[in-house]
Amino acid sequence: MSIAVIGAGKWGSALYHALSINNKCYITSLTFRNIPNFVSIKEALKCKYLIFALSAQGISSWLKDNFINEGQKILIASKGIESSTCKFLDDIFLEFVSKDQLCVLSGPSFATEVMQKLPCALMINGYNEIICKEFAQFFPNFIKTYIDNDVKGAEICGAYKNVLAIASGICDGLKLGNNARASLIARGLIEMHRFGKFFEAKEETFLGLSGAGDLFLTASSSLSRNYRVGFMLAQNKSLKDIQIELKEVAEGIATSYAIKKIAQKKEIYTPIVNELVNILEGNKLNESVQNLLKQNNF
Repeated sequence: MSIAVIGAGKWGSALYHALSINNKCYITSLTFRNIPNFVSIKEALKCKYLIFALSAQGISSWLKDNFINEGQKILIASKGIESSTCKFLDDIFLEFVSKDQLCVLSGPSFATEVMQKLPCALMINGYNEIICKEFAQFFPNFIKTYIDNDVKGAEICGAYKNVLAIASGICDGLKLGNNARASLIARGLIEMHRFGKFFEAKEETFLGLSGAGDLFLTASSSLSRNYRVGFMLAQNKSLKDIQIELKEVAEGIATSYAIKKIAQKKEIYTPIVNELVNILEGNKLNESVQNLLKQNNF
């Protein structure tokens, strides 16, 4: 079974190393990386199974420039919503492939710990149960996989938790305390579920690995790049300087704008996201904290 990981950042590299334990796995990216089994994009696309770990904001252009549909089976491991179009990632892929070719990976999984072969559990949600099971069998023993069919729910959780992680980092950076962070995360989970409910996502998705699991992880650890963005914002660093210092893509920044646009259009109540966008646009941090505390339904 030939498998290729598209994207050689930290997450793509972690998935490549994990999947290489029991399978012949290749990896590619737009720029050459000195990694065993690194191949060209053209060669990677010849594989039967493709795992996409690209930046969410770059997927659309990558597919337009590179992808040829030859019936490959695809697992989306990226997390985010395209900010320019407000499209979910599965909707972007469905412009190029059929539903039967597509599934989504989600759940609490820091790349650093996956590289260390530390145990974790992940969800594979797809439109085709057979393909979900096929991808599940490739994962090594230290990664427990579960299967479901809530694609939109998994995507919303993966995107939203990064936004909430920035908010949590701000909370800790301002030294507001453990009570405040716990309150923010709990209300964030409710807000995330409210948003997902509009798209008919399953409630259990938000209470499981994709939702609560990944949110609790990402919003409470400096291993999360999105959490670090929030923490540095609380230190009065500019967004530009933070992105330079981070040297990685923090998906929550662009995704927060996408969620706010969608929420406004669909009239979904998203107070935490709204205030985070205000902060990203220069609003005073303490002002946004007070605005949230004044919200009746925060």
